[in-house]
Amino acid sequence: MGLISKFMALIPLLLLLVSNAIVDATSGVFDITTFGAKPNADATQALADAWKEACASATPSKVLVPKGTYQLGESRLKGPCKSPIELLVEGTLQASPTDTEGDGLLVMEYVDHLTLAGTGVFDGQGKAGWEKNDCHLKKECKKLPMNLKFNFITNSIVKDITSLDSKNFHINVLAGKNLTFDHLKITAPHNSPNTDGIHLGDSEDVFILNTAIATGDDCISVGYTNRKITISDVTCGPGHGISIGSLGKYKTEKEVVGVTVKKCKLIGTTNGVRIKSWPDSAVSYPASDMHFEDIEMDNVANPIIIDQEYCPWNQCNRKVPSAIKISKVSFKNIRGTSSTPVAVKLVCSKSNPCEDVEIADVDLTYSGKEGPIVSECANVKPTISGKQNPPICAEPAPPETTPSTD
Repeated sequence: MGLISKFMALIPLLLLLVSNAIVDATSGVFDITTFGAKPNADATQALADAWKEACASATPSKVLVPKGTYQLGESRLKGPCKSPIELLVEGTLQASPTDTEGDGLLVMEYVDHLTLAGTGVFDGQGKAGWEKNDCHLKKECKKLPMNLKFNFITNSIVKDITSLDSKNFHINVLAGKNLTFDHLKITAPHNSPNTDGIHLGDSEDVFILNTAIATGDDCISVGYTNRKITISDVTCGPGHGISIGSLGKYKTEKEVVGVTVKKCKLIGTTNGVRIKSWPDSAVSYPASDMHFEDIEMDNVANPIIIDQEYCPWNQCNRKVPSAIKISKVSFKNIRGTSSTPVAVKLVCSKSNPCEDVEIADVDLTYSGKEGPIVSECANVKPTISGKQNPPICAEPAPPETTPSTD
C-alpha cells in the first residue's frame, strides 16, 4: 500500500507536466531548453529538433532561445514550413572560436514568412578566424564561416538582433525577395578583414532600415544581380562605407537595377557612398537607377565615389576598361566633413562612360593639410545643380597608381 500511495501522490505532478506540454504545443512555442538545450553547453541538436517540430506545425509557430549563452555549431534550418514561423532569440548563440570551417553559424533556407527577432546575440568569436583570413590579399582564398546566411528567404523580417564578431560577412542574403532587416546592431573591430555587415546577392525588394553597423569592411555591400533595394536610416562606422559592388568579377553576374540609399550617417569610414566595378570585367551588363540622398558624412574619406578602376591589391589588368555600364545615378543633399581633400571622385569606364549622372546640393568641407577640397572626374559629364562644395568635376582624375586595398 505504501508504494501505491507514493505513486498516487505523483499523479498530480505528472498531470501538470503533461498539461504544460499541451499548453506549449497549442501555443505554438518550441523552447530549445525543452529539447535538451542547457546554458553554456552545445545547443546545436536541440535547436535543430525544435525547428523541425515547429516547421511541421500546421499553425503559426515560434522557436524560442531563452536568455543564457548557448554554444552552437553550424546549424541549417530549412523550409519550406507548413505555416509562418518565428525564431525568437533572447539569449546568445556562440560559435567556437576555433571553428573556421563551414558556411555559417546559422544558415536559414527556403522559408516563407519567417520572423527572426529578439534581443539576443549571434557571436561568431571571430578573432581566431581573422588571423587566418587572406581574402583581402588575394583573389582566390578560403572562405571562413559567416554569422548568418539567408538563402531563398521570402516575405520575411529580421529585427532587433545583434551580430557580433563574425569571422566573415555578418549577414549574407542570397536570392531573397520581400525581405526586411530592421533595427539590427552589427559589430566587429575596424581591423577585422572581410566582415561586411550585410551583403546582398541575387535579391529583390530588400529593405535595410534603422540599423547600426560598425565593421572592418563594407557596412552594406549590394552585389550583382539585385533589384529594388532600399537602405534607409543606417549608421555606418567604422568600416568601408555603403557600396554597390564590386561588379564585374564573375561571369555569372547579371544587372543591378534600382538601389536607393537615403537618410544615412557615415562616421570615420574609409569610403562614403560608393559604386565600384572591376576593370577587365569578366562580364558586361548595366548597373542603373542608383540613388543616394540625404546623407551625412562625419570625417569620411572619399565621401562620394564611383570607381570603375577598383582593383584591390592589383588583382586585375587595369589597362582594360570596365565593361559595366553605369547610368541613371544621383547624389543629392550630401553634407558633412571629409578626411581627404578629394571629396568627390567619379572615375568611370573609358569604354563605357557613365551616363545620366546627377549631383545636387553637395556641401562637404575638409580641414586637413593636404590642400583644398576638390573633386576629380573621368569619363562622365554629370548634371549639376544647387550647392557645390567642392566644385564638381572641375579637375580631371589623375591616373591611379596606388592599388586600392578595400
